[in-house]
Amino acid sequence: MRVLLDTHALLWWLDGDKRLSARARTVISDERTEVLVSAASAWEISIKAAAGKLPGALDVAADVLGCIHGQGFLPLDITVIHAQRAGSLPHFHGDPFDRVLIAQSLLEGIPLLSVDEVFDGYGVSRIW
Repeated sequence: MRVLLDTHALLWWLDGDKRLSARARTVISDERTEVLVSAASAWEISIKAAAGKLPGALDVAADVLGCIHGQGFLPLDITVIHAQRAGSLPHFHGDPFDRVLIAQSLLEGIPLLSVDEVFDGYGVSRIW
């Protein structure tokens, strides 16, 4: 199984946060699961940490790739096709980071592990 983590899911996993659902923890911890982290999440974490919106994620922001690799996760780059699809999605969700995750999930056929139910409106396969 392959799964794409939403940014909050990555941060909650790294922190051992109880808001991460039991199902999410099971999927992520299953050694057969290929866990992907989007470049959009690295971008989001870096921007929000620098702006003081994620004070608990400063260490993650300083080395997102190291955190990804340290967990055995794989980075997922943003391609031109991903960006184009994100820009052409219906606009009932305006967060640019989430829009990239939606596009990547749809184009790559990867379920998105997220608490955010707004993704369901885009036809994303969401795990929570």
